[in-house]
Amino acid sequence: MTDTTASHVDDTDAFDGIDPFDESASVPQEDERDESSFALFEGDEGRLDEPQRRALVALLRHSYVSARTHADEWRAVLDAEGQLRSRLNDLFLELHVDRDREVAWKRQARSESQRRGFPTLLRDVPYTREETIVLVYLRMRLRADTRPGPDQVVVDRSEILGHVAGFRPATATDRTRDEGRVAKAIERLITARVLLKTSDPDRFRVASVVEVLLPLERLLELDTWLASTASSNATTAPVDAPDGAEPSLQADDDDEEESA
Repeated sequence: MTDTTASHVDDTDAFDGIDPFDESASVPQEDERDESSFALFEGDEGRLDEPQRRALVALLRHSYVSARTHADEWRAVLDAEGQLRSRLNDLFLELHVDRDREVAWKRQARSESQRRGFPTLLRDVPYTREETIVLVYLRMRLRADTRPGPDQVVVDRSEILGHVAGFRPATATDRTRDEGRVAKAIERLITARVLLKTSDPDRFRVASVVEVLLPLERLLELDTWLASTASSNATTAPVDAPDGAEPSLQADDDDEEESA
């Protein structure tokens, strides 16, 4: 008589102990799926994981990403700098990372050949005279402050207004109009996160990114220019944005307050 029991055991062993009639055995469990896949939705072929993608979106949406304003995204930039630089390069953008100041930003790539231009996603907006004066003042305040840590300098709206007033030409008699221009300059620097909001609407922290916007050489250049034009009537003349590796002044999509 044939031993059918032994034959049945041998067939089962061929399936490594998995019952071929158990429907649940044919469906891979969550922890058994390919861990190399970064898919987050149906049809997703992206090659960045979720934290890296959020960092990429933050770099595209905001003028800069810093350890203070976007802590999680900043860590992702440090962990995946090469991958993020590659993705931005695909869009004709360059990634700049300042680890000392803990800030990262994008810049439009420039062709080495003048005959070849690249499509642009960024729009360079010149600073107004008031914005330039405020930027130089904030940079001077940061330079004079010796406290450790980023974004520690706090300024009041009134002191900014007072400083800019010192550059008002003698022929400028419409104080309300001039103060309105300064208020617009402050608001633009807030949306660009050069000035960081606190719980007091008239007090702001100075973001360390202003050191990147105005390196020392450019700071001295603008300071000299402002001194020479202090008596000029051209109070609304635009000022070209600093050349070099600096973030553009663009508005952020979110609007968060910080405690003083």
